Amino acid sequence: MTTIAVTGASGFCGSHVAVTAAALGADVLSVGRRPGPVGRHVPWDAARDVPDLSGADLVVHCAAAVGDPVPGSPAEAAMHAVNVDGTARLLEGAAGRPVVWVSSASVYAPGTGRSRVTEDHPVHGHLNAYGRTKAAGEALALAAGAVVLRPRAVYGPGDPHLVPRLLARVRRGLLLLPGPSVGLSLTAVGNLTDACLAAAGWPPGAYNIADPAPYDRDEAIRTVLRAHGVRARIGHLPLPLARAGAGAAQTLARLRPDTQPRLTRYAVDQLAHSVVLDVSRAERQGWTAGRTLADYAHGLSSG
Repeated sequence: MTTIAVTGASGFCGSHVAVTAAALGADVLSVGRRPGPVGRHVPWDAARDVPDLSGADLVVHCAAAVGDPVPGSPAEAAMHAVNVDGTARLLEGAAGRPVVWVSSASVYAPGTGRSRVTEDHPVHGHLNAYGRTKAAGEALALAAGAVVLRPRAVYGPGDPHLVPRLLARVRRGLLLLPGPSVGLSLTAVGNLTDACLAAAGWPPGAYNIADPAPYDRDEAIRTVLRAHGVRARIGHLPLPLARAGAGAAQTLARLRPDTQPRLTRYAVDQLAHSVVLDVSRAERQGWTAGRTLADYAHGLSSG
């Protein structure tokens, strides 16, 4: 029986990987501060320790610190400790075992020119600590010969980040978005899970992971709102105004570094510019994305 160590198995992506791996007959080690939904718990604090991965045949590294912390804040330092230093500790513990390292499309350079993003797109100029630390962490993983997966905006059952933040920004039946609608890639957590468990045999390197086709931003958000029973219309905030608002919010947030600003330049960039991932490199390895946003919405309505 194959033994798969899943870091961050108590989290969103990691729990899906752990449950699916167990359902496929693998023995699962749930590696992290808290036990995962299945398998044997291996305690690990990514910010402090080298994990004990004894007996693992494969390591899937999903553990990460996420968010958009204020520059120079303790939260930013903690993010570096997990996403960068924690990667170095993970690779030391892996000791040559195959590693699938879950990164993010946030490593790609911001701005225009992302209507067809291949894995060769520049990785620099990040607008927040998350992009910087994920890029630095994946550089360590790539140098060690890992397979690195770059999903974008992962959603699905149990999502604690993307959809809850979206729903929280509806005010009096209105959701304001920066600029006109654009094409965006999204990644169903099931599609990412399938890639995580298939990628052990792929050549080392980076691979984009996303749903079969890009979505129209506004229509995708309407789909999510309807699926959650939220009646709201979408308004478009002029892009210069959105950028100015984000800059002001980030400046004010420096006065309270223990909080995160409600609007950031990173969020504006992610919503206002087309970001469509080319997934042909992963498809050439035999992976296909079998799930879409419509499946997610249908699952909510039928549940």
